[in-house]
Amino acid sequence: MAAKHNFDRVTLLITHYNRSKSLEHLLKRCAEEDLSFEEVVISDDGSKPEHLAHVKQLQDTYAFRLITTPVNKGLGNNINKGQDAVKTPYTLYVQEDFEPTADFAPNFGNAVKLMDAEDWDIIRFYTFPWAPFPYLKDYKYNYAEMLFKSTLWHLNHLKFRLYSDHPHLRRSTFLEKFGRYLEGQRGDPTEYNMCMQFILKGGKALMFKGPDLFLHEHGAIEPNTMVRSKWKLSNSIFIKLLRSVYLKGKVVNSTLKLNKLR
Repeated sequence: MAAKHNFDRVTLLITHYNRSKSLEHLLKRCAEEDLSFEEVVISDDGSKPEHLAHVKQLQDTYAFRLITTPVNKGLGNNINKGQDAVKTPYTLYVQEDFEPTADFAPNFGNAVKLMDAEDWDIIRFYTFPWAPFPYLKDYKYNYAEMLFKSTLWHLNHLKFRLYSDHPHLRRSTFLEKFGRYLEGQRGDPTEYNMCMQFILKGGKALMFKGPDLFLHEHGAIEPNTMVRSKWKLSNSIFIKLLRSVYLKGKVVNSTLKLNKLR
């Protein structure tokens, strides 16, 4: 029986590393929500043998193409090789520790309509609740345009995050327009570099205003594979003050650099 919500011309691209149970949960939730895509591509970043074996077992239940590498090369390489494998006009990019909600299908259909009709580069479906994007302009279908404020008096450090590795729809020519992801770096600087490239190349983004169309498990099924620096997670008032000063300085520095390069 055909899926109720079939999105041809869209490839679901999932990046995976040592979280095969989380991946299984994501695929199961897609099936439960009766979602289908022209193709599903899973890009594995050199997972441990037991995880890779489980991923291959999942192919007996869920149809997908698996792209592997013999050694771990980092998130940038994993996204690059996964995107290289996509053959459809659009890519829905999702990391393995997310899952779609019941509201996803109809709102995703609207996102595809917007991509077809207009020149958006990405349409985002999730943001951390403690890090909302600061500058939004209401648009259509409960989506909002993400606005980059280049002036120095806009000091919110989140203003650079038009791009995000969180679940989003994008054109499969994304790498051609914005360049390839940095390789050999940790996840955070890799993502931040793409944020800068997205702004420099004039990227246009929409974000769903909520509720989020994906849920993030936050390590509930398996431990996170990317560990952030302890100082970023500290509850110390002194550390929080230092971090605030650091972020404001980073905003000024990044804003000046971008304005010089644009």
